[in-house]
Amino acid sequence: MKKFASLAAMAAMMLALSGCTTATATEGAEVNGTQTIVMYVVVMAVFFGAMYFIAIRPQKKQEKEQREMLASMMVGDTVLTTSGFYGVVIDITDDTVIVEFGNNKNCRIPMQKAAVVQLEHPEGYVPATPAEETKEEKKIVKK
Repeated sequence: MKKFASLAAMAAMMLALSGCTTATATEGAEVNGTQTIVMYVVVMAVFFGAMYFIAIRPQKKQEKEQREMLASMMVGDTVLTTSGFYGVVIDITDDTVIVEFGNNKNCRIPMQKAAVVQLEHPEGYVPATPAEETKEEKKIVKK
């Protein structure tokens, strides 16, 4: 009889810790329904979180790298266009760039900056860090 009492006490303790209560059949159905909805919401949140880290975040990172590359474009850089042509940048405006293709000086084509896929700076180019740029800007302002 002592074993049965201790088992009953342990079962009651397990039920209390699990959040289950002794309720009627309709109250039990409501609790199960609520738990089902909560589990559904949790599963959907995990799914959308995984989709963010698998699809959206890498795409935004790639777009940021593309913007930084286009911002660092200078005259004299060698570029690869979306159509697969290599050329040298001759002039840059806000959203267009004039690229010279081949050795023929007459083959200069204006195109959108977005058409540039890859950028290669000439030899000896050292990109300036943001701290160096601000120092240079301060020197210019002082003069």
